Amino acid sequence: MSARIGPERAPAKVNLTLRVLGRRPDGFHELESLVAFAGEGDLVWLTPDELLSLEVHGDSAAQAGPDDSNLVLRAARALAERMEGLRTGRFTLYKRLPVAAGLGGGSSDAAAALRLLARANDLDFADPRLYEAAAAVGSDVPVCLLPRARVFAGRGEELSPPYGLPPLPAVIINPGVPLSTAAVFSALGLRPGEEGPSGPGPACFPAAEDDLVEALEGEPNDLEPVARRLVPQIATALTALRQQDGCRLARMSGSGASVYALFTDRHAAVRAARDLRTANPNWWVEATLLR
Repeated sequence: MSARIGPERAPAKVNLTLRVLGRRPDGFHELESLVAFAGEGDLVWLTPDELLSLEVHGDSAAQAGPDDSNLVLRAARALAERMEGLRTGRFTLYKRLPVAAGLGGGSSDAAAALRLLARANDLDFADPRLYEAAAAVGSDVPVCLLPRARVFAGRGEELSPPYGLPPLPAVIINPGVPLSTAAVFSALGLRPGEEGPSGPGPACFPAAEDDLVEALEGEPNDLEPVARRLVPQIATALTALRQQDGCRLARMSGSGASVYALFTDRHAAVRAARDLRTANPNWWVEATLLR
């Protein structure tokens, strides 16, 4: 039996900004987003040379499901279609992140699976077949393949070089209400060929923390108004974050329902997370560093 490879971290993805530029004729939405990654995430292992399969453990295991719809297996099959004789095996996923939460958990899991397959098959992480497989699985998977802060555009296939962002002390909340990306985009209601709420954002973002936070204050998440109508708890969580000492900026991530806030320092973030968790025991609350 081959030795198990891993664990490979699958960190939460946080959309610091999210512009919807319009809807393309092919039905996909044209997006632009500055993405960072949290310290918290799922864990993925691979035991090579066994039957391609998946077992899931952890607090969110019941929602993730070890079935063909899981992005881990879809990622493995997508790479196998592009690489004859791919060495696959049995994946084990420890699910820590909430599901359907706007944190890219499934996409990050898929990206971690591709990195494990690259290690098992002596593939360079820059191999274009990895990115082709990632894009075939989902729009968020390419940016998660090498999880470093960067801007993605298009439907997710256009990636900027990594940004050297400073570590940003933050608190992430999921209020315990799942919200599907498809439902949010459907409620946005753009027709193919129609322009979205925003035009293009800045060409680059400043590296200094204070300058970056100031720049982010002027940047939208175009899906937040729609998501707040679908899930009012998003507004409740944002209000709770803004009331915490040291909160500099609070916004929804991705298509929701998770929200994040940037804080003055790590200690303020930890205190806020502790207080918010105590006051709202049904929320998923984590203090973290985004980078």
